Amino acid sequence: MSLDKATVRRIATLARIEVPDTDLEAVAGQLSGILDWIEQLKEVDTENVAPMTGGTDLKLQWRKDAVTDGDKADKVLANAPDGHDSFFGVPKVVE
Repeated sequence: MSLDKATVRRIATLARIEVPDTDLEAVAGQLSGILDWIEQLKEVDTENVAPMTGGTDLKLQWRKDAVTDGDKADKVLANAPDGHDSFFGVPKVVE
């Protein structure tokens, strides 16, 4: 598939990419090459190929759903400039 300068300019506008007029010919050639490669991929027979979810057959490891930290309000608030009853004190912003 061959793209002309007007089509490349339209694609660049839609993609919000600034392409100088001097580069339109080169970009048109590159995009045409990409589209030709995609057309070539369409010819590959994928009838008996299962869809992939990744490059390998790795399975996620399960872990116990347990709280491993917490109950450290004193440590968390140690550097707070204004802490009250396990909460951060903040300046009043609404009158």
